[in-house]
Amino acid sequence: MPAIKVRVVLDTNVYVSAFTRGVGVPFGLWRIDREEGYRLLVSPLIVRELNGVLRSKFQWPEEALIRRTKVLARVAEIITPKIRVTHFSGPMEADNRILECALAGEADLIVSGDNDLLRLKSFQEIPILRPADALRILGG
Repeated sequence: MPAIKVRVVLDTNVYVSAFTRGVGVPFGLWRIDREEGYRLLVSPLIVRELNGVLRSKFQWPEEALIRRTKVLARVAEIITPKIRVTHFSGPMEADNRILECALAGEADLIVSGDNDLLRLKSFQEIPILRPADALRILGG
């Protein structure tokens, strides 16, 4: 009988740190998911935001973005939220996409380095943790 896996949404900033550094706590979270440590949930809008950041701030070429997107699609469960969350507005509006994915994917945990999300502590009973705390819990 397979073990029940914790369902986790990573914030875009966690992916960016993992993918641009290749070391550290965010990379550890990415690595343990790839080793089947938990069930990663991601939405197309999160992938779009991630690719935009990697393209504009880190000058990733399209080929690298395509490769990374294919890996994400292979290892994560793709969630297409049907609900809109409007908790954040203005520059932080993109954080709503993380919350939408977590709700639609019935996540057990949200992992973020974003202080605005972390200040919530939880969203509709889904805990929001820093990457280091999540890594300890998930066994990395």
